[in-house]
Amino acid sequence: MRLIATFLLLIGLLPSTALANEGSEVEFVRIWPQWRSDDSFLRISEYLSGEENTGRQTVLRSQPEKRTGFYFLVRVKGAHEASGATKFVLEVITPDSAQAKVYNFPTAITKRSQVFNLGLTGSDWKGKKVHPVAWRLRLIADEDRELASQQSFLWALPESN
Repeated sequence: MRLIATFLLLIGLLPSTALANEGSEVEFVRIWPQWRSDDSFLRISEYLSGEENTGRQTVLRSQPEKRTGFYFLVRVKGAHEASGATKFVLEVITPDSAQAKVYNFPTAITKRSQVFNLGLTGSDWKGKKVHPVAWRLRLIADEDRELASQQSFLWALPESN
């Protein structure tokens, strides 16, 4: 009897979850901010071919010739809705400035679910011990249409007078 009641309850909840997800075509499943060294990108195939192998991830860097830096590992779900020219807009507040620095990462969405590594590299990041105070990441389609947005807790704090 309990099994039947549980089953009926789950069936009853399905339409409400479908409606809740109906309006959001693209979402950030997770964002992991972390420091990465140049060595963390090396794979055996790179020793053989001399070319970087990023696997199934799309790696975008603020300074493409530099690998070491602070990265935001982003998993995008429902990305097929955003196929075509898009860009990530990453706004970061660092300990040395209260003004947000803005970085644009143009990309093309090609899959239903995709993983991106967005790197602030070279002179754009001060070093391993520096962590962002606050950040906001947005995925923008053509005509500045926002597809997804996520921010750190401190980004949402109100400004003091």
